[in-house]
Amino acid sequence: MIIFDLACQHDHQFEGWFQSREDFDSQLAAGLVSCPHCGSVEIRRVPSTVHLGRSGTQADSPRRPVPLAAPVVDGGAGSLTALRHLTEMLLAQCEDVGDEFAAEARRIHYVEAPERSIRGVATAEEYEELLDEGIEVFRLQRLKAGDLH
Repeated sequence: MIIFDLACQHDHQFEGWFQSREDFDSQLAAGLVSCPHCGSVEIRRVPSTVHLGRSGTQADSPRRPVPLAAPVVDGGAGSLTALRHLTEMLLAQCEDVGDEFAAEARRIHYVEAPERSIRGVATAEEYEELLDEGIEVFRLQRLKAGDLH
């Protein structure tokens, strides 16, 4: 799974989640990617704020997980539905490797295992070590199908 920061011709910014870069390119070419704010299909990738400021030494700036925005509860039924769909998609399309997440992420990164989307559990130390090795990972709350209400 790859996440791109995107913007439309009106500079509305949003995220897009895709299986791969090729998947994004083909969906964009087919006009399947549109702005959730205005519906425009004139979409471009924009620099990710997660990666800004990493040009210096990585020890200069401590990394923290990027917090997910809390769903809007007051009149935000659409936001809750979108979060539920996202959770269902991640559960269906990411292999759960459990406590072996850090080891499997390394095997994938170093091309010792097939490339695929995975999810699992890592300690804070393992998470930092993966980032130090240049392995892009992000933290989410542990997802389980029974948590969907």
